[in-house]
Amino acid sequence: MKRVSNSACFGGEQQVWQHDSKVLDCSMKLGVYLPPQIADGPAPVLLFLSGLTCTEQNVITKAGAQRYAAEHGLILVCPDTSPRGSEVADDEGWDMGQGAGFYVNATQAPWAKHFQMYDYIVKELPKLLADHFPVNGKMSITGHSMGGHGALIIALKNPGMFQSVSAFAPIVAPTQVPWGHKAFGGYLGADSESWKAWDACELVALAQEKLPLLVDQGDADGFLSVQLKSELLEKACADAGHPLTLRMQPGYDHSFYFISSFIGEHFAWHAKALNA
Repeated sequence: MKRVSNSACFGGEQQVWQHDSKVLDCSMKLGVYLPPQIADGPAPVLLFLSGLTCTEQNVITKAGAQRYAAEHGLILVCPDTSPRGSEVADDEGWDMGQGAGFYVNATQAPWAKHFQMYDYIVKELPKLLADHFPVNGKMSITGHSMGGHGALIIALKNPGMFQSVSAFAPIVAPTQVPWGHKAFGGYLGADSESWKAWDACELVALAQEKLPLLVDQGDADGFLSVQLKSELLEKACADAGHPLTLRMQPGYDHSFYFISSFIGEHFAWHAKALNA
């Protein structure tokens, strides 16, 4: 672990770290905000998974999240969205390849060598945090767009791992939208049945844990009708009896203006579960 930067922020420290990932077989960067409360002992973790084209920088510089992490005493952890480097496969489009890992474990060449983002988030990252930061073992997860998809599927596939889960404008049904068709076809292959294991709308029907879902979605989001389709998650949760709070926010788009407007409420949601 190498610390790349450290900045005072709301009484705590916004840090960026770099490390060699065994799972992804490349060097990765990681944003970690340490709240002032760690002076009194270990604190719980909130993971934020970012969306297409993002790095660890977008949310830590645009969302205003540190204020709420400091208020509630949460360690905010913001990983990058994909493996990176000259040896890592990439795509000409912005919606696949570097910056677009989709939080799945790729099975197809040339992606499988590095694109194991699910295992990175679920297996490698928690151990890294436990070994290097003052965490208390409690963790929640949230994310935006592709990262909202990641937060939902990771929580649904790992009962008991998280105290709470939320999402901003998530891709809720990647098996039914163009972004998912492209990414899953490339990463997972042509068998669309295998894609269902990475689709939140499919997973709620099988969920062993009824962890309540909080989702905020702007009704002026240009991606809503074609790529996000919040109504599909609403129907899937209703059919499965899975608790969902879906809030359609009038006039809001897909940007960090939207995220920063409601991130305080998401932190309060997670803090209630993490500090219980």
